[in-house]
Amino acid sequence: MKLNKGQIISLIVILVLILDQASKIWVKTNMYYGEQISIFGASWGFIHFVENNGMAFGISLGGKFGKLVLSLFRIGAVGFLIYFIRKMIEDKQKMGVLICFALILAGAIGNIIDSAFYGLIFSESPYHGGVATMFPEGGGYASFLYGKVVDMLYFPLIDTHWPSWMPFISGDRFQFFKPVFNVADSSISVGIVSLLLFQRSFFAQPAQTSEQKVVDEAAEAPIPQESPDQIEPT
Repeated sequence: MKLNKGQIISLIVILVLILDQASKIWVKTNMYYGEQISIFGASWGFIHFVENNGMAFGISLGGKFGKLVLSLFRIGAVGFLIYFIRKMIEDKQKMGVLICFALILAGAIGNIIDSAFYGLIFSESPYHGGVATMFPEGGGYASFLYGKVVDMLYFPLIDTHWPSWMPFISGDRFQFFKPVFNVADSSISVGIVSLLLFQRSFFAQPAQTSEQKVVDEAAEAPIPQESPDQIEPT
């Protein structure tokens, strides 16, 4: 059975959400806050459990008001993305563009789920103080829209110190890539970067055929008008 564009977009969003939420729930219920596990023994890749109140890659807005504003902004952005994607499907936009926006939409929904519901269904994750429980008897650690986003992917590809001859920063630690993120963040980033890298091919106008050019040129050509001297009397 061949899937239409809308079904493909829905499938991408669902798969990303399953992967995102499954990884977050596992980390939340199996690791204590701050715990770190090496990925296949690598020194540059870890599962490192942290939580944040803000945007992608741990960027945050201050206080409860900032958290509420961010959560409401995310919900509004998701609503706009759904409308925009449906409009692009109706306009027969290229599949590559739709996939990019589907990845962005899936990532946004994934982090909204954390903010909206994790505070209600999970207990607090104290730093090195045991793992959280799902649906605790006393209720969750926060109210609706005030939950924390679970992050766990940490890839410090370069972890070294600045040389002693460097002014001001000699001996300081240097890390790349330092932020801890999650599957939803990755989905958003891949969607945005792909749009930027392939924008020319995504949004290029289709080449006109020779027949189309002739028709367009004929339509744009001015209509010759007869002068009064050329008009024959009746």
